[in-house]
Amino acid sequence: MPKLDRDGVTLHYEVHGAGPPVLLTHGFAASTRMWDAQIGALCRDHQLIVWDMRGHGQSDYPADQSAYSEEATVADMAAILDAVGADAAIIGGMSLGGYMSMAFHARHPQRTRALLIIDTGPGYRNDATREAWNVTARERGERLDAEGLAALQTAGIEARTAGHRSADGLANAARGMLTQRTPTVINSLPQIRVPAIVVVGANDAPYLDGSRYMAAKIPGAKHVVIPDAGHAANLDQPEIFNRAIVDFLREAGL
Repeated sequence: MPKLDRDGVTLHYEVHGAGPPVLLTHGFAASTRMWDAQIGALCRDHQLIVWDMRGHGQSDYPADQSAYSEEATVADMAAILDAVGADAAIIGGMSLGGYMSMAFHARHPQRTRALLIIDTGPGYRNDATREAWNVTARERGERLDAEGLAALQTAGIEARTAGHRSADGLANAARGMLTQRTPTVINSLPQIRVPAIVVVGANDAPYLDGSRYMAAKIPGAKHVVIPDAGHAANLDQPEIFNRAIVDFLREAGL
């Protein structure tokens, strides 16, 4: 599988199929493996690109905490598009990957043809609420430091099957990528001018309100609730999920 060197950090990515490019980014503590059930459906008419964020899966796990940030992740995404020769792509992801997809659009709207926002939230305007989220993220990092990969035993299947080599990168990612510092993403929602779909599992209670909010704030966004699905709706109900994404792309002419 291809590898990309980003200033000394090696990133793992995979390319499947041909056609208009789609870049999918996994959630925190997951990896490219969480998209396995989407490859067949999406690569029929598209070039599907999946990748492991730094600190995850088969990518490098830098020891330097400063190597992990929203800015570095968005730059990684842009570099992967450059590596496959894509000036622009359909950008999407789940949970942290969905948030990073919106952050990518905020910085590179000209490189974003559409947004696939899956089981994620828009971030926070209120400083105190954002800091409460960040406290929880840092606590996850501390638990990963203390327990190693055993800390994922109670996590979702997307994390338990991710194939991480150690928990060191995940701990750094929790402190540097899962934490948020500005309201840029939530403030950017009304300015999104590309086709967007907001997907959430019907049982993903922490993200239902945020999904409704994003669908209401993004002009023309499509909102899809996947029945009998939790936080990883694409894994819980892959056939329903795949149909929703394929139909959205077809209706958008993508």
